[in-house]
Amino acid sequence: MTQTSDNVTWLTQAAYDQLKAELAHLSGPARAEIVAKIEEARQEGDLKENAGYHAAREDQGKLELRIRQLNQILETAKVGEAPADDGVVAPGMVVTIAFDGDPDDTLTFLLGSREGISSDLETYSPQSPLGRGVAGRRAGEDATYELPNGKSASVKILEVKPYRG
Repeated sequence: MTQTSDNVTWLTQAAYDQLKAELAHLSGPARAEIVAKIEEARQEGDLKENAGYHAAREDQGKLELRIRQLNQILETAKVGEAPADDGVVAPGMVVTIAFDGDPDDTLTFLLGSREGISSDLETYSPQSPLGRGVAGRRAGEDATYELPNGKSASVKILEVKPYRG
C-alpha cells in the first residue's frame, strides 16, 4: 500500500520489499535477458528490417523506463505503518461511496497509489478531485467534489476500512 504526497511516497514494509525485489530482478536477470535478445537479433543481419531486433529494443526501452520509475519511487520512499482502523478516509483506506446518496450506484476504491499492490480494486489518488473530496470524512458523511467539467458531484460515504492486500 502506498500513499503519495508531493515529494514522498509512503510505503508499507511489504510494498517496499516488493518494489525492491522487482527492481533487483529488472536490473539484473531481466536486463541481461533483453541484452542477450538484442545481441542475438543483431546476428541475424540487416537491422533496418529486423523485426526481432526492433521488438527487443522496444522491450529494453520499457524495461529501462520501469527501472527509472522504481528508482524514483524508492528514492523518495518512507516506510510506515498501515493506516489505523479509525473510520476516517485517508490514504491506505478502502472506501465505499454512493453517488448522490443512491445506494444502488456505489463505488468501492482504494485511496492511495497502485504501486506495490496486486489487487483489481480501483484506485484513486489522494490528489484526485474525488480523493480530496472524501479525505478526512467518516462513514455516514456526505462529501462534494468538483468534476472535470467544473460541476460538482456529491457522494455519501458508506464504509471506510484499511486496505489489507
